[in-house]
Amino acid sequence: MKALLRTLFGVVLVPVVVRLAAALSWLQGGRSMQRVTRRSFLRNTVLGATVVVLAEVAGGFVLFAWNNKTGAFGSSITVPKTALPAVGADPYVNQAGKFYIINNDDGALALYWKCVHLGCTVPWNKGEGDFHCPCHGSVYDRHGVRIAGPAPRPLDLMELTVDSSGNAVVNTGKITTRSSYKPEQAVKLSV
Repeated sequence: MKALLRTLFGVVLVPVVVRLAAALSWLQGGRSMQRVTRRSFLRNTVLGATVVVLAEVAGGFVLFAWNNKTGAFGSSITVPKTALPAVGADPYVNQAGKFYIINNDDGALALYWKCVHLGCTVPWNKGEGDFHCPCHGSVYDRHGVRIAGPAPRPLDLMELTVDSSGNAVVNTGKITTRSSYKPEQAVKLSV
């Protein structure tokens, strides 16, 4: 495809450049163009090809390294008041934002569902009432605190606020690492 584009570009560009050079020559008093030597032609061809290849590599690198932000993760997500869990109920799961909202006696937490051990998704175990990592067996309680397993610390928190309508707003771009649970980390919901 690239070779075809280069060929088409050359077929279109060369006649334009030749006509432009002839017009410039005519503007300079009608002097004829100098003959191009084989050495200068090859030098210019190699330099031109090098510039084209370097431009393609740079463009490919930029396209590869460009951050393609897709989905809701990394932005603020509003959870309607009607979807928020009651105190002691199973957590609300948001697939797009990759978080749980769990409502405990002392308030609600927005827990990032990534295990702090090796990054597996930690599902809620409804039968036992806690989070179980399927990869290496880490277990977290309702506050996201590690109970068992190789995880070194509790689950990370996402910023949780309540708007004037009582809806929860979770900022998935602001993830907080913590070493323990403190009651001030919880936010009271008006459920």
